[in-house]
Amino acid sequence: MSGPLTGLRVLELGGKGPVPFCGMVLGDLGAEVIRIDRAGEHVNPVLNRGRRSIQIDLKSSSGVDATLRLASTCDVVLEGFRPGVIERLGIGPGVMLERRPQLVVGRMTGWGQDGPWAGSPGHDINYIAQTGVLHSIGEAGGPPVIPLNLVADMGGGGMLLVAGVLAGVIESRISGKGQVVDAAMVDGSAILMAMMYGFLADGSWQDQRGVNRLDGGRPWYAVYACADGYIAVGCIETQFWVDFVEQMALSEDPDFADQHDSRAWPAMQRKLSALFAEHNRAEWERRFPSGRACVTPVLSMVEATQSPHNLARSVFAQAPGGGVWPQPAPRFSRTPPASPTQARKAGQDTIEVLLESGFGRDEIDQLMGHVS
Repeated sequence: MSGPLTGLRVLELGGKGPVPFCGMVLGDLGAEVIRIDRAGEHVNPVLNRGRRSIQIDLKSSSGVDATLRLASTCDVVLEGFRPGVIERLGIGPGVMLERRPQLVVGRMTGWGQDGPWAGSPGHDINYIAQTGVLHSIGEAGGPPVIPLNLVADMGGGGMLLVAGVLAGVIESRISGKGQVVDAAMVDGSAILMAMMYGFLADGSWQDQRGVNRLDGGRPWYAVYACADGYIAVGCIETQFWVDFVEQMALSEDPDFADQHDSRAWPAMQRKLSALFAEHNRAEWERRFPSGRACVTPVLSMVEATQSPHNLARSVFAQAPGGGVWPQPAPRFSRTPPASPTQARKAGQDTIEVLLESGFGRDEIDQLMGHVS
């Protein structure tokens, strides 16, 4: 095991989406992550990589005791149940911190540990709907566009939990005291919108879709259809816009004389749409090599794995179990992480982990009897 988090021990209490994403990132960066899976749990071959899997019945008294014993050997515990659930199971943060005062308990929820909606169900789409994110994405006059589950689950959820628990670990090593990290996807979605809320505050952003500088409302920050795909244009800065206009043979067109003349934007977009549609994507890649003027092809997931730049940087790699996965990020000059290990089957490492953690054979047999 190698990486900047080598020596950090993490217990992950199952879950889907943001919690395994957090566990994956911590494991990618060198932490030892042990995941408690339920019997028959689906194993995502990428999100579940890089850690061992055990099965413990959290509803049994022996399972509760085993979980608390494991937690007392760890620096971090991750959990993604609704508020109050792990307390009812007998493995709440208060009990864990009594046994290990330095422990950092990272709690991932949708709506947070308090508030009128704390106990309500929800998914990524609901959290971004409540924070202005979903309203802000889409074409003018069209419906909101769902940005996969990248905003609340992964960015505002999993990455927020990564930042929170690592901040907690740093503080714990200074103070000698642990704490609970309340990471809520509604909070994380809101903070990802910080720049847009700043624009709204200073009057440079309209609270509408498709009419702003970064939502497709400008001809120089938009996606255009070509004959066989799409092209992304992001020439915000003047020097890139001038180069772009020149490469599009529009330097003499009066509609393109002033990049920021809003009266000309509709004409610009019409003309650019017509021009891009005349040629296939390969021709536009030839005219704008290596992202010249901030113009790039829109690649599919499969195409992205074969992009020359991505190949040169090894952004993706062949996964041990087949297929392709993203490599760990970010990169470190002195403590580079090792390549992630293949995702384990649910419960595959139960005996090994429990033996290492001081459990006897009889205890292990009893625990495994509860999950069989």
